[in-house]
Amino acid sequence: MKKRHLSMLLSRLEGFPEPKPELEQYRTPGNVASELLWLAHSWGHIAGKVIADLGTGTGVLAIGAKLLGAKKVYAVEIDEKAIEVARKNAGKAGVNVEFLHMDVSEFDVKVDTVIMNPPFGSQRKHADRPFLLKAFEVADVVYSIHLAKPEVRNFIEKFSGEMGFRAVKLKTVPFEIPAQFHFHRKRLERIPVDLYLFERCAP
Repeated sequence: MKKRHLSMLLSRLEGFPEPKPELEQYRTPGNVASELLWLAHSWGHIAGKVIADLGTGTGVLAIGAKLLGAKKVYAVEIDEKAIEVARKNAGKAGVNVEFLHMDVSEFDVKVDTVIMNPPFGSQRKHADRPFLLKAFEVADVVYSIHLAKPEVRNFIEKFSGEMGFRAVKLKTVPFEIPAQFHFHRKRLERIPVDLYLFERCAP
């Protein structure tokens, strides 16, 4: 499968039926998801591997990982309605994903790779911290999406280092957010996000 084809497939998946602002539920755009997944795939971190998508939402990253040959994918999500949509999306894509309705803090399965798009922290500062904590606990390799802001980059660098991980900023790409909450002023917002690879440092 080519990256362009993957992007098209993921773009067609259904989004959140009732997005919740407190959970920062923005659908991961197909082009951003495919960019992150393709990088992970290129470096041998998806095909034949056990993957976890923490905060899967409607399943975009989880489904993409399975399409790229992941051995098994755990998709963790606290919102039951989002999981219902994610299950439908997986069915449409013809892939088998194990969806787990729980808070990410409850997930305790060791995996090869975590691939996730955690909350950006726009509504609650460092909302991505519990996701990073869990990712660093269950995997040695983590791919994640974060706001491309100096204060976020500083936090990422410091926090990952304290947790024994090396943070590598792979790419900065535009992330499209359509107006879906009362506080949105633009019909479509494009915000820059950083795609990260985190690797556990040798002891």
